[in-house]
Parts: sequence; C-alpha cells; structure tokens
Amino acid sequence: MSESTPWPLVDLALSRRLEGAEADANANFVRARAQLQPEVGADVLERAGVAALFDGVDSPCTQSFGLGLSPEAASDALLDALEDFFASHGASSMHEVSPLMEAELLPRLVSRGYRPIELSSVLHLSLTHAPKQAPREDVEIERIDGKDASRWAKLAAGGWGDTPELAEFVRGIGEVGARARGRESFIAHLEGEPAGTGAMAIHEGVALLAGASTLPAARRRGVQAALLEHRLAWARAQGCELAMMCATPGSDSQRNAERSGFRVAYTRIKWAKGLTA
Repeated sequence: MSESTPWPLVDLALSRRLEGAEADANANFVRARAQLQPEVGADVLERAGVAALFDGVDSPCTQSFGLGLSPEAASDALLDALEDFFASHGASSMHEVSPLMEAELLPRLVSRGYRPIELSSVLHLSLTHAPKQAPREDVEIERIDGKDASRWAKLAAGGWGDTPELAEFVRGIGEVGARARGRESFIAHLEGEPAGTGAMAIHEGVALLAGASTLPAARRRGVQAALLEHRLAWARAQGCELAMMCATPGSDSQRNAERSGFRVAYTRIKWAKGLTA
C-alpha cells in the first residue's frame, strides 16, 4: 500500500492478510479454551495456510479460515484432512471462504456436498490515511489484562441483557477471549461508570476489532465511537497499517462501521457439509 493510495487494492494478497488475521485471533481463542476448559476438547489444525478450529460442536468458532487462498489450500487432499479433523470431533465441516479463492475450489465444494449457509461482510480501514479523532473528554478508556477477564465479560454481557440467552453466551466467550494470547480488551467509562466494551487482536500489521457492547443506559452517547478511536490509535502505535471487522451484510454493525470510515473489502460465504438441524 503506497503513501499515495488511500486504500489497498482488494486482491488475493489483501484477502490473505485479512483472513490470516481472523484465523490467528480465533485460533488463539480456541487455544485459550483448551487451556481454561479442557473438558471441551478444543483443538486447532493448521495446514497449508488454513486454520481449522474446534471449540465444541455448537460453537460458532468451530470452522476453518483461509481455505482456497492458494492452490494447495484448495486441494482434495486438504479438504479430506479438514473433514477428518471435524469428524473426529463429531462436528460438521464448515469453512469461511473468501470470494478471492482459487477458482477450482467452488465446484470442488459443491461436488463434495457443501452448501452455503451464511454471508459476512469483511470491512477494512487504512490506518495510514484514516483521519484521527480527538478523544472524548467524557469517555475514559481502560485497557485490561487477563486478570480482569471476568469483569470485562460481565460488562460485555450486560449490553445484551434484553436477550438472556445471548447475554450468557457473550459472557461465556468473553471469559475465554479476554484471556487469549494477542488479545487486547478495553472498557469505556462514562461519567466514571462502566459503560461499554471493545476488543482487538493484532496479526502481521492487521488489527481485528471485535467485542463491541454498550450498556443500554449508555447508548447513543459516543461510547463505541470513543472505544473505536482508542483502539485504532492503539493499533497505529503497534505499527498496524490496516484495521478490519466483520459484520452481517446490511446490518447496523456494518452501517456503523461504514460511518466510521470502513469499507467493504468483500462478502464472504460460509460453506457447510453434514450440518444437522
């Protein structure tokens, strides 16, 4: 990415960087799960630039990243190995696949019985050219470490309190995620009171943003804007060139990201085989 070009070209090299960042963050999450909750049987298989992750049969982290981004990562031999990995854990085979994949992968997936089940927008932001915002004086950002993981997870869950089942899920993954290697977790305080959360993971110059949650009483008061700018500043300080996040196409999350300067790099498809009702 040159200084004269405000946005990197959306090409195979960019997709490899973005997918690699998400793969690394999720693999570290699964490794943290394996250490903290060994009864889950969490496991990681890395081969040919693809990361296959098992985090429990029903976990959204149970899938692969990076499939098809090189010829060897689109082969039948690799698909056999990935399917064996998921089957050994009693899980369906699921793969997040970039549209910049090797062309032969698509018919190969169809011939093996895969079907598309989910879309996601992968958004990116050039940290070199993005305008810097002045920090809000009424929002204080606290960076926490793994010792405060439970406090971070409880607050993150509080942002989903109107959906108890989802809140419990968020708290559960927050307890693990805030302890994962490479993860940076932040809490926003509004007028001295905890108000929201955000998180970030860095991999080879790419900052993956996640973990956004705001307590209902603090919404529409600039909490997430402050958390976003703080994380972008932190990423720049660590030498990152790009920030990324993922969202459901057309969702509030995507629109908020675009309002903050992010652009859609591409829309990704999750493919599944052997998925049960």
